[in-house]
Amino acid sequence: MKKNSRHIQTRLTSLRGAWHKVKNMPCQDCCRVKTKNNKLVAVVSDGAGSAKYSQIGAKIVCETLCDLLINSNMTNIRNDVVKAIETARQKLLFHRHNVTKSASGLIDFSATVVGVFYHNNQGIFFHIGDGAAIAFRQGDYSDFVISEPENGAFSCETYFYTMNDWQDCLRFKDFKNKNRLMLMTDGVTGFVFSDDFYQVRHNFLIPIVEYLDLENRKTYAEQALRNTLNDKQAQRLNADDKTLFWAKLS
Repeated sequence: MKKNSRHIQTRLTSLRGAWHKVKNMPCQDCCRVKTKNNKLVAVVSDGAGSAKYSQIGAKIVCETLCDLLINSNMTNIRNDVVKAIETARQKLLFHRHNVTKSASGLIDFSATVVGVFYHNNQGIFFHIGDGAAIAFRQGDYSDFVISEPENGAFSCETYFYTMNDWQDCLRFKDFKNKNRLMLMTDGVTGFVFSDDFYQVRHNFLIPIVEYLDLENRKTYAEQALRNTLNDKQAQRLNADDKTLFWAKLS
């Protein structure tokens, strides 16, 4: 899968959290990205810890949205996101692990969606549930666009694309004239944003962004990201799975 185009650079890492290691559970996060010319589609998904096959739900939605939306455009993108999520849900309806072959079986694949479509200096985030996204200009950390998490009445409750009323939870946020963006699951959001999601935590965000701008070797950059999110302090602060995606748009 091609991860870079002439104008766009991408870096990502996804790793199993300490809690999942203790419970002998797989990483239930997933991230996929596609680029073509000056177009980018990236999707991050966090499978619900309580769902038996949530890592499958996360993988299918990431792959399906990237495959389909790379052929979209800004005029049609909102409708195309809806259609692509419907396609992912259809795949789950007939998945071999959905023994009921009905919508009631989708709960076993529950996963969130944080995604972006970008083309020619315009972008749009699409979002269901927790996790977050941010777009900004390199060096200017006071002017940014955030797609924040949306949770339910309880702190541990969020929304998933596998729910019957998923379209009511789908949110879009436009941005333009930004040249950096990040997508992340909720295992990372506490490091990047203040608790109210109105501000960024500069002591975490700036060193990572500046390092990624300077390190042109993809393997080195992604390993450094992995090391940062997997160190003992980070795992102690948040033991959940962690996925972080970064893109340089120009």
